[in-house]
Amino acid sequence: MSKQLIEVDTKTFIRFWLVILAFGLLGLFIWKARMGLIIVGIAIFLAVAIQPLAIKIKKLLRKENSTAASVLAYTSIILVVCLIVSVAAPVVIDETVRFVGQLPETFEGTFGGWAGVNELGNKIGISNLQDQILLAIESFSGHFLQNFSNFVFAGIGTISQLLTNVILILVLTLLFAIEGPGILRQFWDLVSGRRKDAPVRAYQRLTTRVGEVIATYVSKQVTVAILDGVVVGLAVLLLSLVFDFSSGLAAPMGLIAMVLYLIPMFGPIISCGLITILLAFSSPAAGLIFLVFYIVYAQIENNLIAPKLQGNALNLPSALILTAIVIGMYMFGLVGAIIAIPIAGGIKVVVEEWPSLRK
Repeated sequence: MSKQLIEVDTKTFIRFWLVILAFGLLGLFIWKARMGLIIVGIAIFLAVAIQPLAIKIKKLLRKENSTAASVLAYTSIILVVCLIVSVAAPVVIDETVRFVGQLPETFEGTFGGWAGVNELGNKIGISNLQDQILLAIESFSGHFLQNFSNFVFAGIGTISQLLTNVILILVLTLLFAIEGPGILRQFWDLVSGRRKDAPVRAYQRLTTRVGEVIATYVSKQVTVAILDGVVVGLAVLLLSLVFDFSSGLAAPMGLIAMVLYLIPMFGPIISCGLITILLAFSSPAAGLIFLVFYIVYAQIENNLIAPKLQGNALNLPSALILTAIVIGMYMFGLVGAIIAIPIAGGIKVVVEEWPSLRK
């Protein structure tokens, strides 16, 4: 068997390892800056998402000043979110305080006090269940107090980091909303001065369509969220009529469901659990009925209504919508679930524009 000797000149050898080194440094940079890149990506995503609203405001103002329209769109969204929080948060706090105040009475009426708890313990073979429960509570309290400082420092660090990230996202979103269109125009003007017009137009059309996919997805997600909030509000209103608790809970509960639905996959679960607990404070039966109702409705909404609306808007089959969400969630968690559908729509746009890009 003959051996072949492959000769590589020094320049090619150096270029090969330089390319390997460049890719390694690029991967290291992406890993080190991953949180910053995620923050910038979320800000760009939100800035693109509010552009349709900015365009509508610009048409209403009948002015060419896009900066004012972007600022108004951004400000209006922030005000709506603050209004929802100001309406929903006091209800959550009041219901929790009221439940804590009525806890002894509820405990006595539901379980028959400690006598009823001990009787239940005897039926299941546990003598003096009251002492067992109090001992467990005492053990938990002691463990919690021992680690309280660690909990506090960890909580403060997490909250401060979260607040910092939120502030950065809000500031970058406003800046991208105001300056983003101008930056894109300057970029395309610079590129068109060095290349032919046809390739530039193809890539410009591609980025425009991808932006439209993001804006369409967000608008449809908001539509489904509003529908979810209305259904939850009506359900709570009907339950208030049956179980005789305050019907004023309907609007705040609907707002909570609407806002939390904007978080894909996890948002409806959080809203269902929170609303169920708050209703159970007033009536355990109402909380249980709402839990069963929302589980059934969520299956219909997540498997029929939402994929149908988003699929029709992006011209994607419902199966691909669900597939994209599942893959995105398991690859990148919550962020992956949020961006999965726009990425799927963007890939579809790239496939459609690929013949033009090749030319």
